Amino acid sequence: MSACARCLRRAELVGMLGPRIAELASGPADRTRLLLALPDHDLVRAVAPLAATQLTAALERFDATAMRARSAAAGLATVCRHEAAYPSGLKDLDDAPSVLFVRGDVGALADLADTPAVAIVGARAASRYALEVALELGRALAIAGVPVVSGLALGVDAAAHRGTLAGQGRAVAVLASGADVPYPRRHRELYARIAQTGAVVSEMPPGTTVRRWAFPARNRIMAGLARMVVVVEAAESSGSLITATFAEEIGREVGAVPGRVNAHSAAGSNRLIADGAAVVLGVEDILDRIFHAGARSAPRLEVELDESARAVLDAIEAGESPLAAREVDAKQVRAALGRLETLGLVRRDGLGGYERTGLPCQRA
Repeated sequence: MSACARCLRRAELVGMLGPRIAELASGPADRTRLLLALPDHDLVRAVAPLAATQLTAALERFDATAMRARSAAAGLATVCRHEAAYPSGLKDLDDAPSVLFVRGDVGALADLADTPAVAIVGARAASRYALEVALELGRALAIAGVPVVSGLALGVDAAAHRGTLAGQGRAVAVLASGADVPYPRRHRELYARIAQTGAVVSEMPPGTTVRRWAFPARNRIMAGLARMVVVVEAAESSGSLITATFAEEIGREVGAVPGRVNAHSAAGSNRLIADGAAVVLGVEDILDRIFHAGARSAPRLEVELDESARAVLDAIEAGESPLAAREVDAKQVRAALGRLETLGLVRRDGLGGYERTGLPCQRA
């Protein structure tokens, strides 16, 4: 893949203007999108009027061959909007990126033209419940053959990526930095795993470090790549809601996982549901939305439980102590808890008790 000179020049311009865009884009995300929708010369005049002459001259000297070499040296492929591998969904954006710099399998992007993808987003400081749900949704979608898009961020994003990898599916990570700059740095190993079997993408030139305005900018790319955006957990001020807003603007499905009604961390995602977003209780709800109802069955863990294990699991799901299981003595409770933990259906809650995990199962 080799992006055209015109598109590469635009990417270089956005990179050059990055620090100045940061000064203008400290407000709403819409302001960033308005800037990115401007033609090259208008963007220069809007962002850096006093340096317009110098920047215009720099653009005229732009060397596309050098940019391609620089990208290749960084281990990145380049795909522009004029190529078949460019994801068609991004063309629904008024401010579509001119180029995607890609580390990994460019084919993972090309597949998005024919295969509906799901973006899973949510809180960075996510609850244990949200992390489990994101992990399981990513895993189940992967097993169902659905690519999963997210942003490599702490919390829900990383959990969704890990679930996708566990399900041996296609993970696509969209970065606010250059595609050769893992961010956050603590996710370097996860970044490398995604690049091995999926794709890490960015509109920013190689070597670009993170700027705050680039996060809402990358969110529009996630919305454009996906058929549906699912918000797992988000506070009222969460950046994840920006992704949902962008998705609605371009006609994508939006869903949210219900959270506790009195939890600040879930106020934004619960509000999405109140405002009409699809309720996501499991992967079936997503599959029914992106395909037609019943078109794809959701993968489920099938387990055989004896009467004691069933009673203990029922008690834990009801929020009761395992010892509350009817007609089950303490020895049977201990044995049942050991089996349920091994299956991944329950876990210790840190306070001496047990709680249900997010892993769905079909009891045989």
